[in-house]
Amino acid sequence: MAPDSALAALNLAVVGHVEWVSFVAVEQLPVAGSIDRATAFLEEPAGGGAVVAVQLARLSGKRVRFFTSLGRDATGDRSAERLTELGLDLEVAWRDAPTRRGVSFVDRAGDRSITVIGERLAPLARDPLPWADLADCDGVFVTAADAAALQQCRRARLLGATPRVGLPLLEASGVSCDALIGSALDPGEQVPAGALSRPPRLRIATEGAAGGWSEPGGRFAAQVLVAPPVDSYGCGDSFAAGVMAGLAAGWSAAAAINLGARCGAECAVAFGPYARPN
Repeated sequence: MAPDSALAALNLAVVGHVEWVSFVAVEQLPVAGSIDRATAFLEEPAGGGAVVAVQLARLSGKRVRFFTSLGRDATGDRSAERLTELGLDLEVAWRDAPTRRGVSFVDRAGDRSITVIGERLAPLARDPLPWADLADCDGVFVTAADAAALQQCRRARLLGATPRVGLPLLEASGVSCDALIGSALDPGEQVPAGALSRPPRLRIATEGAAGGWSEPGGRFAAQVLVAPPVDSYGCGDSFAAGVMAGLAAGWSAAAAINLGARCGAECAVAFGPYARPN
């Protein structure tokens, strides 16, 4: 999606994780005993944090700060180099551990199956990162952190997060998010009623092609795709980035959700989370 002039003045940041992902396109998802031939192959530094940050950079047309953690290995170095190329200014907590990897298979209908390899590395409040700079941000989105780092993120004017940071962590932080954005279809992103003593001001749950719902707000429709679906990887994170950008710009929740839906739809018709649709 082309940069939006209304978003160009925003100072945005993401705090989260990276996974070096091998994207493999196949006719059908692997089944036991099968031998399949890939129809396309791509490798990128991805994961929720990276995808949200790159989408925010594209929407605003300016570089976005990305607070993350990488292993001191060749994969970590490749990830940092590529994310810088994609428009991010990295603040990295380097770890003496392997950078997490992943494999995403996608079939001809655009459905995908992801396997992650290794532990998720998250930036922590004790890491020597410029946490104080987040106070100057119009919006910060979090995909991985500890409770104390989340408290640092709360200093931004607008705070968004995915439920995948962990409901116990959200509760322990004592922080209330302005927007909690996740998938209604993913078991790891469910938020049972009463799970948080400080509920978010806006809760959004996506349902793929069925759209989703927000509280407050009610149901919303998905954006009509301009081409057949290619790959669903990154659609939810692209949606979250669009919503965050809109909210940070002072748009209504409905307008921000519409922008998010456009971002998710554009991601769905390209292979991998960063490719431009044909």
